[in-house]
Amino acid sequence: MEISTEKVKELREKTGAGVIDCKKALIEASGDSTRAADVLSKRGLVIARKKADRVANQGIIESYVHQGGRIGVLVEVNCETDFVARTPEFRELAHDIALQIAAMSPQFISSEEVSSEIEADPKDACLLLQLFVKDPGKTIQDIITETIAKVGENIKIRRFCRFELGC
Repeated sequence: MEISTEKVKELREKTGAGVIDCKKALIEASGDSTRAADVLSKRGLVIARKKADRVANQGIIESYVHQGGRIGVLVEVNCETDFVARTPEFRELAHDIALQIAAMSPQFISSEEVSSEIEADPKDACLLLQLFVKDPGKTIQDIITETIAKVGENIKIRRFCRFELGC
């Protein structure tokens, strides 16, 4: 099947995946862009699972101070190399996570940290389970997985701290 470069370009802009991956996905999906995006999404999950055990000890500390200066966030987001830590995709992810923490005030990073004594709903208390404030159709774990597929490295949130005046 012949896939036009325009279709490949359109899928690449939509998903952020590489040109060759987009072309392969379009061929697999018989030219259907929606199905090709699903194929790429599933491949992203597979890639993220393969990289989950890799050591992520590079990265950045992102800061965010909400308008008015009453809420501030520091978050450490790690990846495998300093090269990836400098990419726009990784920096955007770190910034989005800081915004999420400021907006939603999670108590934990993941559900593994939650003790049975805590009565809060894990979907509210755990950062990775929260719906992303910029796109409620995705969780924070989903956007991390998408970024792992784009940059090709494991990504972890190591720690965060949220400050709020008067609390």
